[in-house]
Amino acid sequence: MSKKVKVLFVCMGNICRSPTAHAVFRKLVRDQGLERHIEIDSAGTHAYHVGNPPDSRSMSVARGRGIEMNDLRARKVDFGDFIEYDYVLAMDQANYSNLRDLALPEHFDKIRLFLEFADNFSQTEVPDPYYGGPQGFDLVFDMVTDASEGLLRHIRKQHID
Repeated sequence: MSKKVKVLFVCMGNICRSPTAHAVFRKLVRDQGLERHIEIDSAGTHAYHVGNPPDSRSMSVARGRGIEMNDLRARKVDFGDFIEYDYVLAMDQANYSNLRDLALPEHFDKIRLFLEFADNFSQTEVPDPYYGGPQGFDLVFDMVTDASEGLLRHIRKQHID
């Protein structure tokens, strides 16, 4: 394989769900020694938190599960992301719709709901934990971990193995 598979995780503000997915998936990729095959980033459909680190509650849950994400910074999706990335993975239907509104039709096949790759959750959306209690951040972490494992299996089967 010559070219890296590029994955972009997207939520609204890029401080809770998408950076959690970014950090979880990055750890899985590193643990399997696939960094030279897969590039990972995250972004938001809105510019509310550009330049900010992830939400402290997201970082706390991740740290409690052995994953650091304090190096990540929020950014907004831009048109070039649809050219650059092979997978543009939305956390929910609203962000999926926003991404499709930004993209050209030839990039629509890259945009998917992230939970399509989950094995153990029947939901199609990762709920935004921002306004809820701490249990929401644990649920997001569990959902994102499940979908990340499925995504990595998919990428290995389609692009690497």
